[in-house]
Amino acid sequence: MKNFIKIGKRKIGADFAPFVIAEIGINHNGSMAKAKKMIDDAYKAGAECIKFQCHVVEDEMVPIAKKIIPGHAKESIWDIMKKAAFNEAQERELKKYTEKLGMLYLSTPFSRAGADRLQSMGVEAFKIGSGECNNYPLIKHIARFGKPIILSTGMNDIKAISRSVGILRQHKVPFALLHCTSMYPVPYNKVRLGAISQLQKEFSDAVVGLSDHSLGNYTCYAAVALGASILEKHFTSSHKWEGPDIALSIDPAQLKDLVSGSKAVYEALGGQKDILKEEKGIIDFAYACVITTKDIKKGESFTNKNIWVKRPGTGEIKAVEYDSVLGRKASQDIKKDEQLKYKEII
Repeated sequence: MKNFIKIGKRKIGADFAPFVIAEIGINHNGSMAKAKKMIDDAYKAGAECIKFQCHVVEDEMVPIAKKIIPGHAKESIWDIMKKAAFNEAQERELKKYTEKLGMLYLSTPFSRAGADRLQSMGVEAFKIGSGECNNYPLIKHIARFGKPIILSTGMNDIKAISRSVGILRQHKVPFALLHCTSMYPVPYNKVRLGAISQLQKEFSDAVVGLSDHSLGNYTCYAAVALGASILEKHFTSSHKWEGPDIALSIDPAQLKDLVSGSKAVYEALGGQKDILKEEKGIIDFAYACVITTKDIKKGESFTNKNIWVKRPGTGEIKAVEYDSVLGRKASQDIKKDEQLKYKEII
């Protein structure tokens, strides 16, 4: 069996159907009603896993962050996160709500306090975002919990990722690496799906996947074909809602397509070029056989003028043998439009 990680009862890796993470993130904008609606909508779309973000703002940022405005937003990063941050009681409620529906609950911590909160909540695994991929102190802190870790790798190169992987290996935690381009949204020509194969090559003990910020599901389907076992997409119940990540999020219909489509691509992988037993029935009508185009007398030679190849494929002599019949002679009289038989050839 190839590398896999296990979150709850779900095994995730190349031998299993893609694991789709519907990232609600901060799309709720601080509203519990919106958060629960997205959980409900994701469940109806067939999602296995919901992911939030755990923000304890004072423990993850200093006040100068009030002056930093992300390129895809209109407010400071401090104000955005302050507005979207749930308290522990709310997060526990959302975890319970998610798990009651039979889905896995994940959350990304951005600080020690956030990680400790999630640990106390009993999360099955940790998702670490791209911004913390080289936050080695925080990665060490989380790795000490001994739980599976999914690490996004946007804004980091192989050298930086290697240090993080070293920490995870040192603590012997199962881990996955998600390729990511940290743009919101990311144009298709910056997605760089080739990095999935690079991560597989450089970190052979890792499960690999894609945290995708491009529009729609196209790149996710391609990622599965390239070996991605995890697909993470921002999710919203409505594109009419406001929020910095809404524009690049998929809606319930798109999530439903992603779940079913990624599984379909996965099931289509592998194999080799040979004839399946299931194709045998089609051969009966699809293949061509050698037939007579004229009445042929005993002793007459077979030529392009009195034989050819036509359907169905139920005759003895298939089209692939046509050339071997030319120039040989009829052993008996043969009527026009008959499938030629071996006994009729000398």
